[in-house]
Amino acid sequence: MYYIGVYKYFHIARLLNPILFRSTFPNQPTEESEHYKIHNEPYQLSQHAWHIYMFSVFLQAQSIFQTMLEQIYELSENLDTSLFYGVNNANIQLIRDMHPNVKMVARGHLVKIIGNEEDTQHLLENIRQIEAYCLKYNVLGESQILEIIKGNQPLEIHYDHLILHGVNGRSILARTPNQQKLLKAYETNDLLFAIGPAGSGKTYTAIALAVRSLKNREVRKIILSRPAVEAGEKLGFLPGDMKEKIDPYLQPLYDALQDMIPAAKLQEYMEKGTIQIAPLAFMRGRTLSDAVVILDEAQNTSVNQIKMFLTRMGLNTKMIVTGDMTQIDLPPSQKSGLKDALGVLHGIKGIAKIEFDQQDIVRHKLVQRIVEAYEKFEKEQNAEKEPRKKE
Repeated sequence: MYYIGVYKYFHIARLLNPILFRSTFPNQPTEESEHYKIHNEPYQLSQHAWHIYMFSVFLQAQSIFQTMLEQIYELSENLDTSLFYGVNNANIQLIRDMHPNVKMVARGHLVKIIGNEEDTQHLLENIRQIEAYCLKYNVLGESQILEIIKGNQPLEIHYDHLILHGVNGRSILARTPNQQKLLKAYETNDLLFAIGPAGSGKTYTAIALAVRSLKNREVRKIILSRPAVEAGEKLGFLPGDMKEKIDPYLQPLYDALQDMIPAAKLQEYMEKGTIQIAPLAFMRGRTLSDAVVILDEAQNTSVNQIKMFLTRMGLNTKMIVTGDMTQIDLPPSQKSGLKDALGVLHGIKGIAKIEFDQQDIVRHKLVQRIVEAYEKFEKEQNAEKEPRKKE
């Protein structure tokens, strides 16, 4: 977005036109002076020539000032300005040096440009391209700026199943077949269930999809939630305010966000409420519109909790529910809300279920072997229990 103002310095006439404003030139002879009486005719001729000359200077000056433009360009609110400006404003200074005929002042998300029309339009187009590159790749340096200004495209590395570029330009991909299924299902469904073992990338892929939607302005906010359930141990009283009490439960979500959004921009999003992280209990009574909403560790919700969560969906909202049915931390007498929801909502149009398995695990190679070993052990235990039940 930019605004155009045209400079018109008509007050120059007061300085340049002696016919209308004689007081500007105190040494000019008057009709009463001896000089005027003696040299009347020659002086009138020279004065006439001088008037013509000064009037031509005025027209030239007016022409120059009338073609000077002031344009104010507003950078995208999703742009990390510290990355765009560079360390000690090095990137901005480089852009200035490459456009010596234009004055540029940048502050916050506003860039002010002053110059003639051709030069300002050229600089403005370069700024748009540099901004787009920075938004897409989350990295910006001298080489990329020089390539764009020279009219070349910076080197782009194309990956299959790319979701977005994270901090320092790191490519975040849907690496496994089921992660790719989640990526595809996100385009055509508004409610997704991603179920599978620990380390399979369910939550990470879901958050990456949410961040991409926010950057592309498809939604206005991201809401991340988890049930505050202890993993098999009683932590007792936790000190601090509400945020400090619940932060330990939500730390995995912070970790994923820090890989995808620069720290300063993430802090800004959190302060403005563009990204919200809250325990599930705080969702009651809300209508969540224009958002991507992610419920993590949904296997630890009760039936009433997950029903309450799913009915928060407003207009232009997508929900992703993730969970691992082998890691339920609820009391044995309490039914998992995730298991119940999967049965109740099966086959409804607009809802997709993606099941992850051991082949999707992207953590340390031992994690896959540990998961397989526990699954084998549980199957053996269940097989031993079956004959006892029949007896």
